[in-house]
Amino acid sequence: MIIQIFGTPKEHRHSKPYHDHVFVFSIVDDHIWFRNYQISVPHNESDKVARGGLDKMTLIEVGPRFCLNPIKIFGGSFGGPTLYENPLYVSPNQIRALEKKQKAGKYSKKVKAKTRRKMHELSNPLEPDEFADMWKEQ
Repeated sequence: MIIQIFGTPKEHRHSKPYHDHVFVFSIVDDHIWFRNYQISVPHNESDKVARGGLDKMTLIEVGPRFCLNPIKIFGGSFGGPTLYENPLYVSPNQIRALEKKQKAGKYSKKVKAKTRRKMHELSNPLEPDEFADMWKEQ
């Protein structure tokens, strides 16, 4: 599947008879990380490197660099039996719904607290204060 996506078609007019790039696919944190490296040879030497001269070659990351988070892999193209389903994936719609529920829960807590306070005030009335009229002018 990866060769079909990232490979150069056979006898394509921009294809080259040599390899100058390396694609790296690694799986870290349940994501597929993609890196693109260029094989570099020092320019002060001759253009061709001997077969055993791999120690003179270096890899330089040229990009692009991206991360894939597969959700589902189907048996066919865009359909068919599900071969893989990511159990850790949470859709943005579910995240928005949870945020909306939390905001609604916050408001309902305020309303419930207000009604509890009213019920408490009605069940426990204040006693009349005998000194309330002491400083009023007559």
